Amino acid sequence: MDSTSAAFTLDDLVARCARLVRRAQQLPPVGARPVTVAGRVAGWIDPAALAAIAGHPGVRIEPEAAHLTAAPARRLGLDGVLRELAEALRDAGLIRSWRDELLDVVAEGRLLGCIERGAVRPLGLLTHAIHLNAWAPDGRLWIARRALSKSTDPGLWDTLSGGLVAAGEDHESALLRESHEEAGLAPAELAGHGPLRTVLRMHRRLPDGYQVETVSMSDCVLDAGAAPVNLDGEVLEFRCVGMPELWDMIQRGAFTLEAELCLLDSLRQRLAAPAAPDLLVD
Repeated sequence: MDSTSAAFTLDDLVARCARLVRRAQQLPPVGARPVTVAGRVAGWIDPAALAAIAGHPGVRIEPEAAHLTAAPARRLGLDGVLRELAEALRDAGLIRSWRDELLDVVAEGRLLGCIERGAVRPLGLLTHAIHLNAWAPDGRLWIARRALSKSTDPGLWDTLSGGLVAAGEDHESALLRESHEEAGLAPAELAGHGPLRTVLRMHRRLPDGYQVETVSMSDCVLDAGAAPVNLDGEVLEFRCVGMPELWDMIQRGAFTLEAELCLLDSLRQRLAAPAAPDLLVD
């Protein structure tokens, strides 16, 4: 291989990833307190969200933490309490987008209940994101540009598909669902995808709260004639790019933070493979 045609080296990937990880690992917002759910440490709540839920059934606030539990005196189980708290956060203007989608509430490795998706960041609750890096047989990579209507990172580039695992959903089902909704891929087209692997757990301060999110991804190779089609309105366009163009986009910050971390992880894996040099040239 002519080294002058290389788009990047392993050292380039490692250095870029190190810079991104610093952005993905931030302390909770100033003034935030730990949140427990059913007695288990579950998240971080900022002062505005704390004020919005204060006094609601199932909420006990102490100087060091906010505690969320069922409220039997009000005939509210834990899910009922979490539903009312999500509504209180919405009424206080602290939820940017109400999705009518439920996510699992997990703390200390235990599934405790579920809550409206828009409420997880004001409460700093753990979520799990699944991404798919889809390669063409010639070594190019499929990427997707987020719709301009997205509440977070509108117009930035992303992995071919990605999203949060819904309440009661296993990770494989989430991967297949997101790949169908966002790229029109049938399960048979992903039959040979690689195992899901954890890239990192993000801790990031965002306008709508604190993002605590485990990011996992899988790689697959689509057939040469594949043509992704968006079905849910969340993708503006698709492109299949070679490595020089991909590296240029990465350096320009064209991708979401999560997507770039997934891309770098995949590129590092492939660079270590015997056929990896083919990925470095157009």
